[in-house]
Amino acid sequence: MALHSLPAEIILSRSRSTLGYLHLDWNPQPGACLEVDGQTYLVLERRHHYQLRSGRYQLHTIALYVQTCDAPTEGSLLDGRWVIGDHTCLYNARSELLRCAVNPSGPCDRCAHYQAVGSGE
Repeated sequence: MALHSLPAEIILSRSRSTLGYLHLDWNPQPGACLEVDGQTYLVLERRHHYQLRSGRYQLHTIALYVQTCDAPTEGSLLDGRWVIGDHTCLYNARSELLRCAVNPSGPCDRCAHYQAVGSGE
């Protein structure tokens, strides 16, 4: 089963209550931010659940244990997930863990190396 069609159960870590199920097209790692129904959550832990089918174990669902958090102060929402920094810059890593190679500590708004994606300079 492809990851993009795999349901992910979103669980509020403190109360262990289920917030809902999503079909994710990316693989959220602990430390990543995830937006669900307009609220931003920090992924604390990820667990995989498998089922035995035809004599083989197959990934069935992913459980994401999250806690509420504020949206990243310097981030961009890209395809439904938060990435660090300005994803319109050519050098941005488009990652929730790493900003970029030339200015990893930021900030993006005053970076002398900013180059818009597709500008070709």
